[in-house]
Amino acid sequence: MTEAWGYSGGPPSPAVGAGTVTLVEGVTFCICDSGGDIGPGGERGLFYRDTRFLSRFELEIDSQPLDSLTLACPTRYTGIFIGRRPPRAGVADSTLLVVRRRYVGNGMMEEITLRNLGRETAGVIVSLTVDADFAGLFEVKEDRVRAREGAVHVAGGSALRLSYRHGSGSRAVTVAGTGEPTVTGQQLIWQPVLAPRSEWTATVQVLPAVDGTDVPPRYRPGLPVEASGPATRLAEWRRVTPAVSTPDERLTAMLAVSTEDLGALRIFDGDRPDRNVVAAGAPWFMTLFGRDALLTSWMLLPLDHTLALGTLHTLARLQGTKVDLLTEEEPGKILHEVRSGLDSGYALGSGDVYYGSVDATPLFVMLLGELRRWGLARVEVDALLPHADRALAWIEQYGDRDGDGFVEYQRATDRGLANQGWKDSFDAISFATGTLAEPPIALAEVQGYVYAAYLARAHFAREAGDEDTAQHWAGKADVLKRRFNDVFWLPDRGYYALALDRDKRPVDGLASNMGHCLWTGIVDEDKADAVAEHLLGPGMFTGFGVRTLAESMTAYNPMSYHNGSVWPHDNAIIAAGLMRYGAVAGAQRVATAVFDAGQMFGGRLPELFCGFDRAEFAEPVPYPTACSPQAWAAAAPLYLLRTLLRFDPWIPFGRLWCAPAVPERYLPLRISPVHLAGAALTLDVRSDDWTLTGLPDGVELHRKPRRPLTAATPPHVGTGAKSILPQM
Repeated sequence: MTEAWGYSGGPPSPAVGAGTVTLVEGVTFCICDSGGDIGPGGERGLFYRDTRFLSRFELEIDSQPLDSLTLACPTRYTGIFIGRRPPRAGVADSTLLVVRRRYVGNGMMEEITLRNLGRETAGVIVSLTVDADFAGLFEVKEDRVRAREGAVHVAGGSALRLSYRHGSGSRAVTVAGTGEPTVTGQQLIWQPVLAPRSEWTATVQVLPAVDGTDVPPRYRPGLPVEASGPATRLAEWRRVTPAVSTPDERLTAMLAVSTEDLGALRIFDGDRPDRNVVAAGAPWFMTLFGRDALLTSWMLLPLDHTLALGTLHTLARLQGTKVDLLTEEEPGKILHEVRSGLDSGYALGSGDVYYGSVDATPLFVMLLGELRRWGLARVEVDALLPHADRALAWIEQYGDRDGDGFVEYQRATDRGLANQGWKDSFDAISFATGTLAEPPIALAEVQGYVYAAYLARAHFAREAGDEDTAQHWAGKADVLKRRFNDVFWLPDRGYYALALDRDKRPVDGLASNMGHCLWTGIVDEDKADAVAEHLLGPGMFTGFGVRTLAESMTAYNPMSYHNGSVWPHDNAIIAAGLMRYGAVAGAQRVATAVFDAGQMFGGRLPELFCGFDRAEFAEPVPYPTACSPQAWAAAAPLYLLRTLLRFDPWIPFGRLWCAPAVPERYLPLRISPVHLAGAALTLDVRSDDWTLTGLPDGVELHRKPRRPLTAATPPHVGTGAKSILPQM
């Protein structure tokens, strides 16, 4: 999980406490207690685009808080909180039921229903106390919220409006109620009278405003919630989501939870509702992170290609155009993170976009090539090719600053991220002795991403008949691969260095990063077995997945963020890399371990968990501040399933390789639909055979795995031509 700007290492703080509920829709999320209240102080609140628009939202009946009975969350954006008025003095039981139905999205709407279950008419005072501190996300999660001077509360009619201005920006929120409440500077008060066995309902709408513009509400009082934007989008998402049938019901449930979470984490462009990206994770990362969005949408291509397309379009629109040391923007560079709160001054460069990522730029080119490989959105992919060329120009001109052929990073100022790969903790890149590597740092996996980006660009050129350009990029890939295997390989250790430091010394920490190198194909075939042996050995494999750092390393700590923990997305990539090099049993072992972990987490894989061995603790130990739901963790089981199916399309050349290697415990397995080149496929896998139906016209099915490193080039490409398309 990538971290916030100005981050100096470790997980976000504070954690969302136990007993809380998080509701998520797009860039809106609500953190409340199990009864639905948002009490003052702490991390709870209603957040929209990195600002807390409600810091207090407490319901009382007759001046008393409710007794909470239970809650339900039928969707990721819906909470139903059931409580009761405490019993009156001298009475054993309460006769007043209170149901709060909350819907989150572009603000919030809540229906408050009272039901009189008694024999007498009930006179009730309902009071809702609200406040807004307009604190920025950074302030809240770092526990440094300060009092806002100049905040204004205006009561009028049935609504209360709270507002705050800071410099040229402003934030406001309107809390309006039906049922003719009395409104004060901080409360909405109703006094309904309920006959026996009757009920009363009032609706409260919370409407944010940003810089003087009201945010369009997702829900409106009196209109069915089923017709709202979140509900219709969720229904469409469910319609296109593949249905998976397997005897392992817990796996089926986990895949369903993952797809629901990913549907809720999507962010839609108000100007282009057909374009969507995925937020990195709840609660603190409900925004676009380049690396996270690129890898997540890659993993979800069989489910929905529009997420990848929306991600590429959005990142292309925000691609770097100039040199800015504070934001680390450079021409052609793909962003790390977008933020939009009033406190973005606490972020790097006092701006909305920060570019301190060394790997998002090659991943952008890789994903564009993968879309082409799946035969998707040809016209739009072609239109994005100039942005890929700008990204490649950044790799050559800015990424490789010293001209040694490797891409490295060093933050431009002391406000930037010290480490700019996916392991971005300050202490994540260390030697076996525990000594931290000094920048500029060239990460092993980043060289693999660059290698795959070169190959993807060569493929585009070859498909267009531009053989000179194809040979140029394929040649650069060949040179990079040779140099990588010469420089990063540690023959006395039998594994790849984690990185090169500022003096070009191999950083000999034994880490999971080399699994990403298998994924991209930069690993020499004669070294793959040794890499797999280390990844699956007792020092790295826990039984629930591969650790980020081996226990033999001095910096190892199974309770750390990046130095011994287990990350589901990391393992999904490792499994794909193992399968690419023919380590079928190893890939199955990793996939099964992660599936087991997810099932023990109730079907929802967290961002990460502690790296203790399964032999010591029979269930995975949670990491206390892990995001959940989190995008690439949710995508991991879907990508693991694709890896086990060995489903490898090459649609521009009319080929599809498929050779399921699914463990027996998940068979028989049926998946439908699998989306490919505009067609909906159905895949049935049994112990003795498998069938694939619905293949697009003109696509030839090869019932075997594609050769991992030297797949035969289609005959019409040219005799003896080298395969330049990576298998992933």
